[in-house]
Amino acid sequence: MKPELIHSIGTVTEFPVICIIGNTEIPSFLGLSEEEKSYAHKRFAGNKDTVFINSYSKYTALARIKNEIPQFRQHEELRKAAVDLRKDILEAGFKTVMITGFEVDPSMVLAFTEGMMLSLYKFDKYRKPKPDEKSLPEKIIINANIPETDFLWLKYSCEAVYAVRDMINEPPLKMNAHAFSEEIKRMGSSGGFSVEIFDKNRIAALRMGGLLGVNSGSIDPPRFCIMEYKPANAINKKPLILIGKGVVLDTGGLNIKTGNYMDLMKTDMAGGAAVTGAMYLIARTGIPLHVVALVPVTDNRPGLNAIAPGDILTMHNGTTVEILNTDAEGRLILADAVSYASKYDPMLIITVATLTGSAAMAFGKNATAMMGTAPDEYMDAMISAGEEVFERIAPMPFWEEYSESLKSDVADIQNVGDREGGAIVAGRFVASFTASPFIHLDIAGTGMLKKDDHYRTKEGPGTGVRLLAAFARSLINNMIIQK
Repeated sequence: MKPELIHSIGTVTEFPVICIIGNTEIPSFLGLSEEEKSYAHKRFAGNKDTVFINSYSKYTALARIKNEIPQFRQHEELRKAAVDLRKDILEAGFKTVMITGFEVDPSMVLAFTEGMMLSLYKFDKYRKPKPDEKSLPEKIIINANIPETDFLWLKYSCEAVYAVRDMINEPPLKMNAHAFSEEIKRMGSSGGFSVEIFDKNRIAALRMGGLLGVNSGSIDPPRFCIMEYKPANAINKKPLILIGKGVVLDTGGLNIKTGNYMDLMKTDMAGGAAVTGAMYLIARTGIPLHVVALVPVTDNRPGLNAIAPGDILTMHNGTTVEILNTDAEGRLILADAVSYASKYDPMLIITVATLTGSAAMAFGKNATAMMGTAPDEYMDAMISAGEEVFERIAPMPFWEEYSESLKSDVADIQNVGDREGGAIVAGRFVASFTASPFIHLDIAGTGMLKKDDHYRTKEGPGTGVRLLAAFARSLINNMIIQK
């Protein structure tokens, strides 16, 4: 269940109210007593940025903007402040919560509301509720003078992230390749973009040896999903291509993962889910951009006729790949998708994948690794979009020298190279399958979490949805389109 998000401008009612304030001045319309105001001032003086006041007749909370930091950091601190107040909201069992502002930039109210909405997500469909468990609010009302376009962006953004988190959190027996492709189709129907699904026969006809090879150990056939949004007012002649890794379960194949390294591997399709959510948000908000998203879908298991180290696969574009490690499977299915994307003559290809432990080790949960061959305008726009939604980007070098360790004696290329710089080596492998401008986002550290990170929920936080949509919007707003 997701709380309903409502936009209403008017008099503050008897609902529990959370007010965003720009300083320590407390607005009179909240009706707080002098004693309650004094309590709030003491909290603020003690370096607290949120105050929850439980009066006899009403509940009121205050969240203070940190004026001394840049705006994108102010937004993030407000998202986190919402998480702090979430505990009190749930404990009180409110059915409706109103969020308002007092002479503040409307973007501050939106940021706080976003943090509240995303922090309220739960994946609990497979467990019985606990006797003392508090239910979520049914309605979140934004009472502020916010442009309707900004409200709808937030509304559809939350819908997209919730849907993506649901997909990622489903257990592997439920979310196999067929089920994932059906979820993508459902998102297309509700979001307003077209979806075409290739079955195994069509994939074989296209000679997608990477996708077929990874799938050869599974009883579930693969899928190749094509999403397209092409509005009549699209300003780009060449489409933006989004490609997401869709490995619904990664056991490592015959190079099977040991210890607890398989625990989070149902989330290995987070990249594919992210581009689906981004397509939903882009289409629902009507961004005038022609966008195509590709998601190759399979699991990676060690059964049946699974590929083995020493095998050689022939990819969609005819390149032969020597397999040295079956746990380097994501790059194989991405390579087929990237080479398939050449038929669109794209303006830019972006791949999103939980691809390497190297990226996770380098940046942890705090940054997504970015690399590629795209012009600086695109790279800079991605960094700015990362700051806007606080899914920050860490640029990495992409020198040709990182490809040298991928040379094979028996094939055109091998699927693993040096362990040092492993995230870049993996990116170079994928990049070798396209001549188009290319950005690779490795979300291994940010796209799968072992515990909640404020409003980013554990396991599948939905990383990349807001980032990619914000990037697409910035291309239009700043006219960053390569003709």
